[in-house]
Amino acid sequence: MSFQLPDLPYAKDALEPHIDAKTMEIHHGKHHAGYTTKLNNAIEGTAHEGKSIEEIMGAVDSSASAGVRNNGGGFYNHSLFWKVMGPGKGGNPSGKLAEAINSDLGGYEKFKEAFANAAATQFGSGWAWLLVGKDGKLHVSSTPNQDNPLMPVADVNGTPILGLDVWEHAYYLNYQNRRPDYISAFWNVVNWDEVAKNYEKATA
Repeated sequence: MSFQLPDLPYAKDALEPHIDAKTMEIHHGKHHAGYTTKLNNAIEGTAHEGKSIEEIMGAVDSSASAGVRNNGGGFYNHSLFWKVMGPGKGGNPSGKLAEAINSDLGGYEKFKEAFANAAATQFGSGWAWLLVGKDGKLHVSSTPNQDNPLMPVADVNGTPILGLDVWEHAYYLNYQNRRPDYISAFWNVVNWDEVAKNYEKATA
């Protein structure tokens, strides 16, 4: 079965003023849709066909085709991205996730600083991540283009539980070249309940 573009879990204007409706319309309806179509084309008739996106990502090594690596990453990354945001969200994490942030990353403020730095200093297009590493602990990292920590080619491997898209198409209409302002605004829409679910699943 081919992959399908997931619906947004909220209205396109639901994240305003932090992320504008026009950006969401283009980002989801054009970019994510494009990755979905191109991924299906890239895996048709290959050993990847019929596998989960996580299985496909886990097989992306240095020999992987650009079509699978770029479009598979684009499909997976955005599918996670929409879910870890929501209207009326923000605030602070709680429960086991908050405890892990304290023990593994030195507390919420240090985590925010490290994550914002990873996002701000990623050269060109890419992503910032909070992930559960192979050691079961939380880590902050960044990846270029549409790579992600599931891929063996990533510098830090593990299961992403929070991701921030720092491609220019994610923020340029509203923030132009002010990537730090976009990163700061992101904290107002983070769905910590969803991130906590991702954490529990990754550590189960």
